Amino acid sequence: MAVIKTIDLVGVSTESWRDAAHKALEEATKTLRNVEGFSVLDTSAVVEGTEISEYHTHVRIKFRISR
Repeated sequence: MAVIKTIDLVGVSTESWRDAAHKALEEATKTLRNVEGFSVLDTSAVVEGTEISEYHTHVRIKFRISR
């Protein structure tokens, strides 16, 4: 029987929310094996003056537990 575990991460980018999600996934796969997908839970941004300076994407990474 399989068990799927999840962790929540917030990716940060100066380019876009999509890039922020990719960065979160990239960082997760450095230490996690068997990543099977992720869900986008939320997006937000940091504004400086009238411009977006950072895009934040909150993701839930799903990975299969293996022994």
